[in-house]
Amino acid sequence: MAAKKSAIDINLIRELASLLNESDLNEIQVEEGDLRLKLLRKPAAAAPVVASVAAAPVAAAPVAVAAPIASAAAPAEAVVEASSGTPITSPMVGTAYTAPAPGANIFVKVGDTVKVGQTIMIVEAMKTMNQIPSTHDGVVEAINVEDGQPVEFGETLITLK
Repeated sequence: MAAKKSAIDINLIRELASLLNESDLNEIQVEEGDLRLKLLRKPAAAAPVVASVAAAPVAAAPVAVAAPIASAAAPAEAVVEASSGTPITSPMVGTAYTAPAPGANIFVKVGDTVKVGQTIMIVEAMKTMNQIPSTHDGVVEAINVEDGQPVEFGETLITLK
């Protein structure tokens, strides 16, 4: 039998490790198909390491571990929000911007009504500006990030009521 070729792009791993080293982020997680890639930074300014449920952390240069995602729904890490509203989360790791350009009017403010698909924020990832659309209709209850703040995958950007 021939060995199964890995679907992991080593250049992507290098870029993510570099992003982890250059930013204040502690964790980067990317999911594509049935593969999940998670890079973690060890606390107390140690060298970045990778942790996996089945693998021990390795202290050295950033290392990536890919594991198939179980077909049954795995328990997700959840962040408990103080608000009871509908969160709109970041679909990626990057830097959040509340306006289309420095000095321009912000996309939304607390109290604004938003519709599905309306741009609420921009997240810059790997020098690409990604417009983040509202996933629900509602009224902006809270803006949970500051302009220029680093954000992680799944972090709540805006809460709607």
